[in-house]
Amino acid sequence: MNTTSTAAIAPRAIKRILIAVDSSPESARAAAYVRHLTLPGARIRVMSVAENPRAILPLGSMTDAELQLARAELANDAAEAVARARKIFTDAGTDVESGVVEISKQGGYTANALIDAAADWKADLLVVGARQHHGLLRWVEGTVSEFVTAQTPCSILIVPASYDAPIEASPGRILFALDGSKASLDALHFGLQIATPESRLRALYVVDQAVRLTDIVPIHVLEDAFIEEGKVILEAAARVFEDLPNAAETALVKTEPVSDDVAHAIVRDAGQWRADLIVVGTHGRRGIARWFLGSVASRTARLAHTPLLLARPAPEA
Repeated sequence: MNTTSTAAIAPRAIKRILIAVDSSPESARAAAYVRHLTLPGARIRVMSVAENPRAILPLGSMTDAELQLARAELANDAAEAVARARKIFTDAGTDVESGVVEISKQGGYTANALIDAAADWKADLLVVGARQHHGLLRWVEGTVSEFVTAQTPCSILIVPASYDAPIEASPGRILFALDGSKASLDALHFGLQIATPESRLRALYVVDQAVRLTDIVPIHVLEDAFIEEGKVILEAAARVFEDLPNAAETALVKTEPVSDDVAHAIVRDAGQWRADLIVVGTHGRRGIARWFLGSVASRTARLAHTPLLLARPAPEA
């Protein structure tokens, strides 16, 4: 089992926040969520992608003039989305940068534009508003959204459409979903930057009782290994919490024996605990079961009704 050390991981400062917006109300909610985060000195950039009409419209016999008009309308929609998002920060005392990427001029696809924008600006955090069951943005659906999640070089904050709580302050209740990896503990350090002294903190480890690997290893052996791993990582989290003024707790929970998985257990616990934010590491592991369970982070992103921070690990993790 991994004897994770709390001293080996240095948190990466959140200094550059890139907010990707479109014309949807989900984008405005995402910008408002960032507006209330307590991150002194962080630079904020709002960007929108003007889609290529050739990729989204049945062109048929469209004339060049009609095509140019469609391009202009899409560029105007993107510019208006950026302007609306900037207004949210009017009284925040924050200088907000902005820009529009026109796919029809620069080429490529929207997913690549988001990834490139985050990389070029050296963003520490990409923020998007998500329509449930429709990827990260209306632009980015299905497997493409998973491509953005996997390829974006920075952490991602997703504010789902189904999150209807008032956005008036920094998250008051933050749930950290941990596994036994250093990357997982690094995600905890990263997410703690968003906490205020008043935030309540909960570190969660899920023992997966539903996994079936009996042809490889007896199920009771695997479950015992998960429990031991959970105790180790939660003790490490508790040591981190000891140095903070926050009210904090740890919890080891189990999935149901059948028809359940880790992602559902995380989302269920977040709802019961009334979390305002879930933090999940994107390159953690689930022991042997990682080959069978796929990405817990990506499945949590599809299920969550709570804002979700997908935290990239530091290189040394």
